[in-house]
Amino acid sequence: MASDRKFEKPFTEQDMLNSLATDFGGGDQAVDTALPTPERVEASSHVPRVRVKVKKLPNFGSLPELAMATIGSAGIDLYCAVDERVCLNNMGAREIIPTGISIELPIGYEAQIRPRSGLAAKYGITVLNAPGTIDSDYRGEIGVILLNTSTKKFFVERGMRIAQMVVKPTVIPVLDYVEELDMTGRGEDGFGSTGQ
Repeated sequence: MASDRKFEKPFTEQDMLNSLATDFGGGDQAVDTALPTPERVEASSHVPRVRVKVKKLPNFGSLPELAMATIGSAGIDLYCAVDERVCLNNMGAREIIPTGISIELPIGYEAQIRPRSGLAAKYGITVLNAPGTIDSDYRGEIGVILLNTSTKKFFVERGMRIAQMVVKPTVIPVLDYVEELDMTGRGEDGFGSTGQ
């Protein structure tokens, strides 16, 4: 039987860029925004990957798919999955905001939940326990503890990007109790001992 391959459209470099742009959250935006140069695409092929299983919970609904915003992003934006907006009404107000997802990480990895710089700079909204740690054996919904550090009210609404999730490798410490520790020049000098 004759092959139909000669009738297939050739896979071009632009096709590869479009494919990678989708993988990294480029989606419908201009490829140049998600993937600035072919050199950065090549560099990204050497970055280690780890598979993270994501379960969409009922309150996730029609929220956007999770993705890295650009090929150089370190984190994945997490969305607010509340039905009714939440008011952080004064300085010190805090609420646990659901994200509508739970995840499964391989052993040897954690997910760190960090503030979004835009919310912090513009509105004084941060993540209280930053970075929050999601352990590899946790299977519950990821909740983000948002804290208002400003004197103005802030409303958290469904679909708002509230934090970012960064996946990092971990090590398992093997504790060895000893009578003495190695000496160093610093010794027991603590807070502020190395200068301002």
